[in-house]
Amino acid sequence: MAFQDLLNQVGSMGRYQILQMAFLLICNVMVTPHTVLENFTAAIPGHRCWVHILDNDTVSDSDSGTLSQDDLLRISIPLDSNLRPDKCRRFVQPQWHLLHLNGTFSNVTEPDTEPCVDGWVYEQSTFLSTTVTEWDLVCGSQVLGSVAKFVFVIGILVGNFLGGHLSDRFGRRLILTCALLPMAITGTCAALAPTFFIYCLLHFLKGACVPIIYTNSVLLMIEWTSPKFKALVTILMLCATSFGNIVMTGLAFVFRNWHHLQLVMSVPIFFFLIPTRWLSESARWLIVNNKPQKGLQELRRVACKNGVKNSGDTLTMEVVRTTMREELEATQTKPSLRDLFRTPNLRKRVFLLCLLRAMALGVTGTAGNVGAAVAPILMTLTMYSASLPWIIYGVISILAGFVPLLLPETKNKPLPDSIQDVENEWKGSRHTNEEGAIIKVTPF
Repeated sequence: MAFQDLLNQVGSMGRYQILQMAFLLICNVMVTPHTVLENFTAAIPGHRCWVHILDNDTVSDSDSGTLSQDDLLRISIPLDSNLRPDKCRRFVQPQWHLLHLNGTFSNVTEPDTEPCVDGWVYEQSTFLSTTVTEWDLVCGSQVLGSVAKFVFVIGILVGNFLGGHLSDRFGRRLILTCALLPMAITGTCAALAPTFFIYCLLHFLKGACVPIIYTNSVLLMIEWTSPKFKALVTILMLCATSFGNIVMTGLAFVFRNWHHLQLVMSVPIFFFLIPTRWLSESARWLIVNNKPQKGLQELRRVACKNGVKNSGDTLTMEVVRTTMREELEATQTKPSLRDLFRTPNLRKRVFLLCLLRAMALGVTGTAGNVGAAVAPILMTLTMYSASLPWIIYGVISILAGFVPLLLPETKNKPLPDSIQDVENEWKGSRHTNEEGAIIKVTPF
């Protein structure tokens, strides 16, 4: 927790933090909407089978006489159970006699039908083109559309798991930059994918980059601000995500072709790589990872940008080592995922320690995406009971609502930097409770 003293010396919310937050928030305005982009790029428009007499441009008017489009559709496409043109089948031969029938007759022999062997015709009133129309992901191939979404969720799952580990090992700024580049490349290439398989592969890689960018953006902002601004940082990040979704919706209204929308949402990410050279690595992470010299350089750099004078005199290596003595001693033990659950107090409350913060965020993100992957499976329970999935969702949500009761209050309090900080805090609170109990017993 001693890092807060160093941060106060360089400015916990100065010009550098404001510029850093502005850049990272704008960056996430364009990145996070990719999680719901397929609501537009993979939308399923209205469709029906392609039929020769109706859709062949070489058919002359004399071949079809003076029949209207509705009449030609009636003799070419059967009706489904809702008495609407079937989306997946057509008549083998035009059924001219249907022009003279009104309503349905049980005595009429059911005409022969066949699948859409010549492809489909899609409505273009809302979307000019989507991935569904690109690769005909309808009828028997409609499940492939779900596969693409599932692959993307798995990518997010992998990104949460690996991203946290890599961030704790190699640093927030480096991993953020390394994630922005493949995010821009895969997003752009996905718009030009020649096959559905390549599209899914690029979709998986793009999904893995999204949580890495989001997590490291949050970490960089939180670890450079004081406790009283951390809630504001979190709220602004959520607002950036919501604003990004609003922007994406507006762009989807303008760009009705999925290729264009995908490019518009991906190409700008290349430009976000330029400002990353001016981002400072988290000094907190550098110090607790036994790199105090580099941490001192970043602290002085931020102090200079915040207009703090004589930072070179007040911020010395001796000051850093003295202030962060316990944290530097903790770096002698290599942290692991097991450490998140080793300490009883940590198991219940799961502080996001600097030493394990990205890994912990990765674990929580992974748990969330496991839920997203399981959700479609739970919906299959509707075949047994229409209300069963919603009962499960409701019960789990109610139980989850009680979990925050185990969490400590963090308002205006410094975050712990090491596992030792958590253990000391737990021992201190327990010792205080014991003293209180002794005081109460003494009068008797």
